[in-house]
Amino acid sequence: MPKPDVSPSLTNSLRDHAPGAGGQPPETVVGAGGELHQQTPSAAADAAACLTDNFGHRISDNQNSLRAGERGPTLLEDFVLREKIFHFDHERIPERIVHARGSGAHGVFECTKAIPELTKASIFQKEGERCPVFVRFSTVAGGAGSIDTPRDVRGFAVKLYTDSGNWDLVGNNIPVFFIQDAMKFPDLVHSVKMEADRGYPQAASAHDTFWDFIGLMPESMHMIMWAMSDRAIPRSLRMMEGFGVHTFRFVNAAGEGRFVKFHWKPVLGIESTCWDEAVKIAGADPDFHRRDLFEAIAAGDYPQWDLGVQVFDEGWAAKQSYDVLDATKLIPEDDIPVQIVGRMTLDRNVDNFFAETEQAAFLPSNVIPGVDFTNDPLLQGRLFSYLDTQKSRLGTTNFHQIPINAPKCPFHNFQRDGMMQTLVPTGRANYEPNSLVEAGETGGPRACPETGFTSFAVNDERNDASQKLRVRAELFADHYSQARLFYRSQTESEQAHIASALVFELSKVQLEHVRARVVSRLRNIDEDLAGRVAAGLAIPLPEPAKAARAPVDMKPSDALSIQKQAKQTLQGRKVGILFAEGSDKAAIDRLKGEIEKAGGVAFLVAPKVGGVQVKGGVLKADGQLAGSPSVLFDAVASILAPEQAAKLAKDGAAVQWFMDAYGHCKTIAHCKGAQVLLDKAHVEPDDGVVPIEDFMKVGVTRHWAREPQVRDLA
Repeated sequence: MPKPDVSPSLTNSLRDHAPGAGGQPPETVVGAGGELHQQTPSAAADAAACLTDNFGHRISDNQNSLRAGERGPTLLEDFVLREKIFHFDHERIPERIVHARGSGAHGVFECTKAIPELTKASIFQKEGERCPVFVRFSTVAGGAGSIDTPRDVRGFAVKLYTDSGNWDLVGNNIPVFFIQDAMKFPDLVHSVKMEADRGYPQAASAHDTFWDFIGLMPESMHMIMWAMSDRAIPRSLRMMEGFGVHTFRFVNAAGEGRFVKFHWKPVLGIESTCWDEAVKIAGADPDFHRRDLFEAIAAGDYPQWDLGVQVFDEGWAAKQSYDVLDATKLIPEDDIPVQIVGRMTLDRNVDNFFAETEQAAFLPSNVIPGVDFTNDPLLQGRLFSYLDTQKSRLGTTNFHQIPINAPKCPFHNFQRDGMMQTLVPTGRANYEPNSLVEAGETGGPRACPETGFTSFAVNDERNDASQKLRVRAELFADHYSQARLFYRSQTESEQAHIASALVFELSKVQLEHVRARVVSRLRNIDEDLAGRVAAGLAIPLPEPAKAARAPVDMKPSDALSIQKQAKQTLQGRKVGILFAEGSDKAAIDRLKGEIEKAGGVAFLVAPKVGGVQVKGGVLKADGQLAGSPSVLFDAVASILAPEQAAKLAKDGAAVQWFMDAYGHCKTIAHCKGAQVLLDKAHVEPDDGVVPIEDFMKVGVTRHWAREPQVRDLA
């Protein structure tokens, strides 16, 4: 008998476990107990339409377990029941310790500027080079079932499936981090997670243990400025920047190395919510960011980011007042401009959340020739940690065989066996060196010095590698200069948000000495900031904490401010349009058309979601008023008949709709008939409260000058 081309164990290859199996409508039968049975139409039905167990045995009844008599005990021999319950009992895997709540999507990366002089990475060798990507966005502190909009760092992990192997750029939406050395990562995470004795708060940093840790870790103060800013409450995953955080290294074909920082710049621009808005979104739609990303991609409104790099050499780095290997520091864009080298487009939602988003495993150690590591002590720890955690979470060292993790280029090695092995290697070459080729057998792959990954050899950049030390470099001791740079680069409104966030967080801290210690550190950043926070907490201003290294003033940078970079556009934004019985359909259709032409989404809101009788016909709403609060929109408009506006003025949901939009500094476009509602909501005229005819002129923007009238900030 001739030997088959493929191992018999691979002939099925799970192909018949196909989505969409059973395309014909099933027959419906009602059982003796009134239960519904859906059955295949006939014995001749396509095999794909027949329900089976995991070993291919067809199942005759999926509603009832096997019993000894109709009212008797269930029998142990019921292998269908046992397998179904057994599998269900083990469907969940351990969630990530951090970044547990995530949302993912597929897409493509395209090189828009070739940079072979900087790196030999294949994806950057020529303009137009493309590769598939998978991206997972996440919150950090909360569990998998937590809300989308807490004040938190957001993970921004990109898996690029290049022809040289997978490159995982595992970063955040903030360019710096809390700690300088991976040794402190368990302590950081333990402190911010739910407190050990009480199991709360969930997905929140406003509690004793976190701020106790932070107050004793001055290196965290730069990151705290970012975390207390509006960067930590993004409007959308599509409107976040992404950063590689660490300093990496580019290596070109000549073996020359340069340092590099990676940036993802959202094409839609950067946008945040305000704190009151983020809290209310959590109640209105806990899945706000996940839904926003999914619906945008499903509608063909594909989010995009430009990949930018900051490239510099050791000579430049040595002249700086900070250490470029310190993950709590950034490279100001005014000093080293970001050059754009590529664009990423997310154009496909996942088919199965668990199989793809949940099982995706990102490894900072996944780099390709042309990209290398540096001696950043936090990065060095991550190179071990991320690989190690996958075994605990996914249960096997073979997690790279899960489709979402597998490379899309050939991969060959002598690694064998292990739990959940799905590959079936042939032959006996599972070691090297071997001489099996001389016997006519397959000898297996071999190392390739010419094209294989080689580490950058230089290790003497201000470093004596002959010493073994537990110590940090001297420049790591500057904990406050860049925190000051960030704070002083913000607008007055953004500075007020930071101060107010600190007051909110520290007001939740029960340990009074911890509050005072944090404020004492703020005095090294900015005296006005420290004074505002102390006043907001009603505590005396403590003495400044002793700085390990005196801070220096750095030139403020507009690139650090969201408001200074605000994009005046409707592209990717959502506008809520409130209507009711008697509203003018032609006016609604006209406004909706203008919004959509400008790249926005118009979402129709009414007291009822079914067909509403309006002037000119019947109109269906996209959402019901109480379930579609204005916090879900970037701007709001109303087209209401006077009598309906008067009626809605007695409806708390309608009044709150306008009150929140006004309080969150959004554009409010209104018809004359809605004035009674605006008055009830205490909406006062300003540049952002405009007649419906002027909406497109004003557009979607935040009117921050309004804020002092609507809330008392620190």
